[in-house]
Amino acid sequence: MRVVGLISGTSVDGIDAALVDIEGMDSDLQVNFLAGETYPYPEDLRAQILAVGEGEPLSMEEFARLDRAIARQFSLAAQNIQRDHSPAQLIGSHGQTVFHQPPSPPSLGYSLQLGRGELIAHATGLPVVSNLRAADIAAGGQGAPLVSKIDLCLLGHQSTDRCVQNIGGIGNVTYLPARARAERETLICGWDTGPGNMLLDLAVQKLTNGRQTYDSEGSWAAQGKPCDPLVRQWLKQDFFQQKPPKSTGRELFGQTYLQQCQKDATVYSLSAADWLATLTELTVASIVRSYQAFLPQMPDEVLLCGGGSRNTYLKQRLQAQLASTTVLTTDEVGLNSEFKEAIAFAVLAYWKFELAFAGNLPQVTGAKQSKALGDVHYPTTETGQLEIK
Repeated sequence: MRVVGLISGTSVDGIDAALVDIEGMDSDLQVNFLAGETYPYPEDLRAQILAVGEGEPLSMEEFARLDRAIARQFSLAAQNIQRDHSPAQLIGSHGQTVFHQPPSPPSLGYSLQLGRGELIAHATGLPVVSNLRAADIAAGGQGAPLVSKIDLCLLGHQSTDRCVQNIGGIGNVTYLPARARAERETLICGWDTGPGNMLLDLAVQKLTNGRQTYDSEGSWAAQGKPCDPLVRQWLKQDFFQQKPPKSTGRELFGQTYLQQCQKDATVYSLSAADWLATLTELTVASIVRSYQAFLPQMPDEVLLCGGGSRNTYLKQRLQAQLASTTVLTTDEVGLNSEFKEAIAFAVLAYWKFELAFAGNLPQVTGAKQSKALGDVHYPTTETGQLEIK
């Protein structure tokens, strides 16, 4: 089946769209990556999404308009990615997260992704699987990370223990013991590691008055020196001590958190480059410390994906902190690192639509049982290409 996968992450950089051919279930899963593209939001829409993610209140009418505007952008992304290829048969849309609240037993968690799947189906003329986190949350899970089962199917190795480390706005990891290990199934685990690019991007935007949205390849941060006392102070934050399963988002590691970090940094008189180097070091240290605290043993390889995989300085710092581990990108083992998340949500949609096959890993999310993920929406017309007004 040819499927479009869509996601916009917590950094709100834009909508990642991946077009893939998929066949198989789990052990025989095969994914052929055909095309990938990131489609930026209109600037005013991006600003509104970021404001809502930071807690700005909306009326119900404003909420509906925002949901519709995001769905329109997702529909355009799905249509555009197919232009130079044969048409897709299905869309898997993660949507845009604007609120994420982990469970606090006995209370269930809550996670809200905007960009209504039924509107995307109406606009594109294709069936859409969306609302992919809800079933895991209903089963008592975190609703995140949701890509671990795809990591397990596509990136496991016969004799090498691997961590697949996504660095988007938030970082998340899946630990994949070597297939040859007898106890492998009981050792697979994963969790959100903490901030990925989010704090760095916010800092760059503030330092440049919005002229830049990120530090390309980490070149600015590479000119500075991390302030280790600050990093040690920040790592005392409760989330970093919490045992998995765990998840987080902009609600914790957003603008308010960055402002507190800035306040903590005032006594050190850091340059702009030092400030970015220190925030980079927090991302690196949070990843490494979580491995040391929560993995059964350190991995042989770490495979990076997401926007942070292109941050050369971050990758170098991570390699320096993991001296006995080889740090690669998923590109180097055959899976596109930039669009891996979009590919994963295409697979989850395919599993739900074609096979009713469970897409979550309960040992990662904390759910009480495995679940097929997502709600299926069918188009109201076979012609597609309808405008969302």
